[in-house]
Amino acid sequence: MYVCSCFGITEQQVRQHAQTGACTPRQIAGACKAGTDCGSCVRKIQALLGRGACPRREALDPVVLTTATATTATVTTTAATAAASVPAPTAAEAA
Repeated sequence: MYVCSCFGITEQQVRQHAQTGACTPRQIAGACKAGTDCGSCVRKIQALLGRGACPRREALDPVVLTTATATTATVTTTAATAAASVPAPTAAEAA
């Protein structure tokens, strides 16, 4: 049965991608584009993944982890750079 009619993706294809490690709708979309056009199949994909299709269900989405780590590093570096570039107030400015 078709899950994604926009790209012709079947339930079996979603299960195959889940067996190779795609454990979230975002990862399924990256593997076969399902869910990236109209989005009406995303709930079907979530339901399939929730029924034991993914052997590594506890695995986290690496895209989210990479983005969060990069963002934290950028914010920390930017804050440190900004703090270092602010000159100390002069005696006249402090008074």
